[in-house]
Amino acid sequence: MNKRNKNIIFSLFILCALAVTFLLLKNNSSGIDSNMSDTAQLLLAANIKAVEPRKEPRDFTLEILDDENTSLSSHKGKLVLLNFWATWCPPCVREMPSMNNLYNQYKNKGFEILAVNLREDSNTVRQFIQDNDYSFPVLLDSDGNVGSVYGVEMIPTSYLIDREGKIAGMIIGSIYWDTLQVMAAVESLLQ
Repeated sequence: MNKRNKNIIFSLFILCALAVTFLLLKNNSSGIDSNMSDTAQLLLAANIKAVEPRKEPRDFTLEILDDENTSLSSHKGKLVLLNFWATWCPPCVREMPSMNNLYNQYKNKGFEILAVNLREDSNTVRQFIQDNDYSFPVLLDSDGNVGSVYGVEMIPTSYLIDREGKIAGMIIGSIYWDTLQVMAAVESLLQ
């Protein structure tokens, strides 16, 4: 075999290796495992960590801003976005318009948001919500006890709790909640 033929064979070998590597990376680039449920795959595609097996969260009761108290368990049967936040947190503030959009789109389809404000006084929170015309329920965790029970170390931290009352997904940090990927995950969890 002459040098030219060896170079051609070597080049073909390299091209095949690159093609195989590309296909493997393409199939695994999203980190989606074929053994995961469809909903878990949709959560992962939306940059939300799927929680499998699903576990029941700790129940709590907090005051709704300018309203009575509510408990997490009283929302069983709905898909709940449990979001821990504060008005002084730029990532929290950045994601809230998209949370409001998601809430307005799905609130009549069995979706609820419980936006738990951590350690701020009600006047500060009320003014912030009014200034931004948000319509989702805001709960007050004035002493931070509920946030501590949930191990919240960074905000925003969010949990998606399915209709059976179990944690389906969670995310630490902000995302845009009104993207097509998030809406696909929400619709899957609403079914």
